[in-house]
Amino acid sequence: MSKKEEIQPRKNAPTQTLLTGALIGAGAGLVAAHLLRRRADKTGRNDTLNITEGIKIGLLVFGLLRAIAALGDDD
Repeated sequence: MSKKEEIQPRKNAPTQTLLTGALIGAGAGLVAAHLLRRRADKTGRNDTLNITEGIKIGLLVFGLLRAIAALGDDD
């Protein structure tokens, strides 16, 4: 392949990746909040989460972020 035929990385790729991730995260958060609010309305509770559920969700989110960070690690 000649130099002109090589694939060149896009200069705005990091910005586009961050923006896409932010939009996906905001959308997922909105859906999660809607589901929690619907569950609270169905059960008649004012609070949507208790301490135990909050800790579980926090640990799940950290596990998900760790799994995403490990993508592409071939070690």
